[in-house]
Amino acid sequence: MIPNDATAADTRRNRLLSSLELAIAAAAVIGHNVFHVVPNEVPILVVLALVSRWLRAKRWSELGFRRPESWRRLVLLVLGAVALRWAVGYAVEAITAHFWPPIVAPHGTDRIVGNPAAALAALGIVWTFAAFGEEIGYRGYIMKRAADTIGGGRLGWLAGLVLSAVLFGFGHYYKGPAGILDSTFAGLIMGGLYLLSGRCLWATILAHGLSDTLAVALTYLGLNN
Repeated sequence: MIPNDATAADTRRNRLLSSLELAIAAAAVIGHNVFHVVPNEVPILVVLALVSRWLRAKRWSELGFRRPESWRRLVLLVLGAVALRWAVGYAVEAITAHFWPPIVAPHGTDRIVGNPAAALAALGIVWTFAAFGEEIGYRGYIMKRAADTIGGGRLGWLAGLVLSAVLFGFGHYYKGPAGILDSTFAGLIMGGLYLLSGRCLWATILAHGLSDTLAVALTYLGLNN
């Protein structure tokens, strides 16, 4: 009886701590992107993820840094996610053009056109801040904390998928309403990829990096208008 009581108490503490962490993470996302009262949320989320892992004495697999069962399957999933992300992106732009302003591009995008130095700098940001930073923060951390808050299981991870995607959308608030919607769908795709890959963060890091690399390449060539 005592072990069961101890386990139940640990579960309650974990859910309480997870809900507190989730609230802090959401406040960082909204506070920076909507109200502009806190610094950029991505470094904050990464630090929170690392501190959370340390406090729980967990392995790196807690954040999704685990070896995939099959690299071949992972690559196929990544390529499929990138293709789906671009298809959905074009659909969102085409549909929302009838009632919302165009999606606002990230600051400095116009400098990339025909400029190798600017394109290389953008790729550096893509593979550090976006691919690693955002995936650790939104998929590796927020999804997990949301799932734990609900109690785990399929329902918990579904809630984590939706909530992390919505926050990811608001993480791109500067893009306007169409951009928020587009990024929310992107969050759903990346979150779905995370789950399909067995919660392997390498899958979403690669997909995010490749998708944004393609965007930089097309912008450099003047084809991403």
